[in-house]
Amino acid sequence: MSGETDLQKLLASMTPRLHPEVHVFATLPPGTLLPEGVEPAMRFIEREGTTLIVTEDRAKAAGLVGTFRSRMITLDIHSSLEAVGFLATITTRLAAAGMGVNPVSAFYHDHLFVPAERAEEAMAILRQLAESGA
Repeated sequence: MSGETDLQKLLASMTPRLHPEVHVFATLPPGTLLPEGVEPAMRFIEREGTTLIVTEDRAKAAGLVGTFRSRMITLDIHSSLEAVGFLATITTRLAAAGMGVNPVSAFYHDHLFVPAERAEEAMAILRQLAESGA
């Protein structure tokens, strides 16, 4: 197992990092190739089609229709894929502020896609959460 599993250490040690680009969620029909020039932050294949999280600029350039204009926040701590409660604590805190969030876990870090116009507010909530450790 790799990464931190202790919830208190995860919360107290996370450093949220806001990326400058606006991202959107787009979908491709099953069997459709990824358009040239599109480098998604995430690609997930479902029965109904392939979901892409891609910068808004690249989506527009490729003629993709995007939804949920968002900013990506990376939680700079190597969280274990088996950590319990980390994202639940974070998403509960953001939900209490009336904010939708789409979390994505990768091998090293967790990433949050929050409404673009509320990204700075989300960062403030995350910093406060890290300072309080709970």
